[in-house]
Amino acid sequence: MAIAEQNRNEYVSAQPQTQSARWALASLSLATLLSSLGTSIASVGLPSLMQNFSATFQAVQWVVLAYLLAITTLIVSAGRLADMFGRRSLLLGGIALFTSASVLCGLAPTLWLLIAARAVQGLGAALMMALTLAFVAETVTKDRIGGAMGLLGAMSAIGTTLGPSLGGLLIAGFGWRAIFLVNVPLGVLTFALAWRALPAHSKTAQQVDRGAFDVVGTALLALTLAAYALAMTLGRGNFGTLNIGLLIAAGTGVLLFAAVQARVNNPLIRLASFRDLPLSTSLVMSLIVATVMMATLVVAPFYLSRGLGLDTAMVGLVLSTGPLVSTLSALAAGRLTDRFGAHAMMVAGLLSLTTGTFLLSLAMTKLGIAGYVVAITVTCVGYALFQTSNNAAVMTGVDAGQRGVVSGLLNLSRNLGLITGASVMGAIFAVASAEGHEGIGLRSSEAAARGMQVTFQAATVLALVALFLALLSARAEFKRQRLVEVSQDL
Repeated sequence: MAIAEQNRNEYVSAQPQTQSARWALASLSLATLLSSLGTSIASVGLPSLMQNFSATFQAVQWVVLAYLLAITTLIVSAGRLADMFGRRSLLLGGIALFTSASVLCGLAPTLWLLIAARAVQGLGAALMMALTLAFVAETVTKDRIGGAMGLLGAMSAIGTTLGPSLGGLLIAGFGWRAIFLVNVPLGVLTFALAWRALPAHSKTAQQVDRGAFDVVGTALLALTLAAYALAMTLGRGNFGTLNIGLLIAAGTGVLLFAAVQARVNNPLIRLASFRDLPLSTSLVMSLIVATVMMATLVVAPFYLSRGLGLDTAMVGLVLSTGPLVSTLSALAAGRLTDRFGAHAMMVAGLLSLTTGTFLLSLAMTKLGIAGYVVAITVTCVGYALFQTSNNAAVMTGVDAGQRGVVSGLLNLSRNLGLITGASVMGAIFAVASAEGHEGIGLRSSEAAARGMQVTFQAATVLALVALFLALLSARAEFKRQRLVEVSQDL
């Protein structure tokens, strides 16, 4: 009788905590949606910005680049600051900053003020992206973290999918300013929900000296990442002297950053953490997979329009298959990760991803739309499964005091992969589609199909490398678990 009463009391006391965790997870999901929507919704507005500001494409593309550069260069620092000073206050500050910058974007009288406001908006997004993953481990139990990661992955995919269509409707009905102002009510709702639901006190010990933030390391890392990102994005496919110079500067910055981190007492990134094989492997796999997935965004539109001869509306409809599959798969991926384990699902996801990229490399135009849809479905299912399980594996295996910076590293590896993929995969496609057809290039369906084949052959090789790393990581995890079981038996 006493045991039954105790169980009943435990059940009752657990209900508010479960309800609170659900509301906290809802606020984290909205923050994820905001940051991904901020990335995708601006691209559709570039033609309108060119017309309204009488600017060139090279000028207006900085509306997108400023946002991405701010996230890439500052996301690790944002995570580190949160580990030092508390995640709740930093996340609330990020949401407020993003929302305020959205107002400035919508009211900007000149293009350069708009670009500056977008950079500030990117800083707010960096805080949100770095801290949503870190907060998951504090809001849900370990046996449900896969499902939570799947939900965040689904919200990110929804934001990416919703951006172009929502942006087009807003521009048609209210003008370009609406694509930024739409973030304001969403931001206010997210802030209110996070303020009410997120735990006031972090579980982190927070024993770091608050006055010892690594300013020099932060500046070096930001400059290094900015140099690399610019090297990969400037020139619109023409890799010239400026790009090479920026890559050299980025390489030099890496060496200087490592030297500084080895000397300071409280480094931004503890270099010793990279000796942790599971963490290092997960970061490398994340970078590789993001590089591979970028090929589907950069190359597929040309293949569908030139290789299969689809009109613009049909290309957009077919391209929506990938994000839709990713959204639906992410929710299922979370449940599978909780049930079968993160490492097993990583291997399964990468196996599916490799199969999908191989099917895309066949690029058989005779199969038409169906051939592409089947291949991209297999690819995106694998991507969602990998992304969810990889994030779950990393965030459950890291110390509480390092969750912010490790979450930042995870997001950084993904961003660097996207930037690298846009440049490298785009270059491979351009070279392959023009080979032996000087002056013709993408005017023929054969050239587009050949470019698709070569690009996704390279993507398949990269996916195989990631799969090999996942198998090594799964083997190491299996050995670790066996040692734990043996020690418990003894």
